[in-house]
Amino acid sequence: MLNIKNLTKTYGKFIALDNLKMEIKKGEIFGFVGPNGAGKTTTMRIIAGLLKSDSGEVFVDGINARTNLKELKNKIGYMPDFFGVYDNLKALEYMEFYASIYGITGNKARRLCLELMDLVRLSDQADSYVDEMSRGMKQRLCLARSMVHDPELLILDEPASGLDPRARVEMKEILRELHDKGKTILISSHILPELAQLCSNIGIIEKGKMVLSGTVEEILSIRGVASPIVMKFTANQEKAVEVLKQNPLVQNIIIRDNSISILFKGKEAEEANILAAMIGNGALLSSFAREESNLESLFMQITTKEE
Repeated sequence: MLNIKNLTKTYGKFIALDNLKMEIKKGEIFGFVGPNGAGKTTTMRIIAGLLKSDSGEVFVDGINARTNLKELKNKIGYMPDFFGVYDNLKALEYMEFYASIYGITGNKARRLCLELMDLVRLSDQADSYVDEMSRGMKQRLCLARSMVHDPELLILDEPASGLDPRARVEMKEILRELHDKGKTILISSHILPELAQLCSNIGIIEKGKMVLSGTVEEILSIRGVASPIVMKFTANQEKAVEVLKQNPLVQNIIIRDNSISILFKGKEAEEANILAAMIGNGALLSSFAREESNLESLFMQITTKEE
């Protein structure tokens, strides 16, 4: 769906993008991660046709973004990190205004806008004034606005920025629903644990370059910070250690009192096998679970090293 080749952008002597390469397949939710100033927003604006690159190519569903701007904008829905609202406009009027930009008017526009507002959980806010809505509601309204022309690729720059935990959960549920409807989503965020839960793939950008890209599991495994398995024992912990030492997929056995933490390179079926082997050897466990993906630690590791 999205293919970026050798994208470069400078502002004076500052290099915002340095031969950036990036690929997103149709139907993916791709998390775009990087510190402030890494080039995320610049990349998104170039993809959306709002900013010109110095060199490089951007293809959206095979369309050259540089030479086919009108076709590009029909394919893309863009939600910026900061967006303005209009005073004295109700939410439904706001939506109908943006629909009219795409030539959708009258009863057709009203039906479409109401459907989109229902999708983003704002069906009861049609008559509310936009400038009086909460930040979370405005974020969801902006997401609905970006979909009035039914784009295939959604580009969302920090859509959960400034939201409280409940509003972030609502936004995450909406994005999953859009993914189920076949949308491809590029999303930037600093809330890394939620990206790990939501996204099928992650790209980490630093100083205008893509440092790592792949599934969350692949990236964590490559960097040696794969989610550890933590086990707690009620008896015969030493029997478990015997099993773990014999398994080539086990790394870094850390023993603390009645618990053991390991890095395990196997998949779920192999996890089940090693659990069965420990129990079969006489170990008594009270718990056996993977810790949450430590994407935040990985992010800090990479950016600190680069600095």
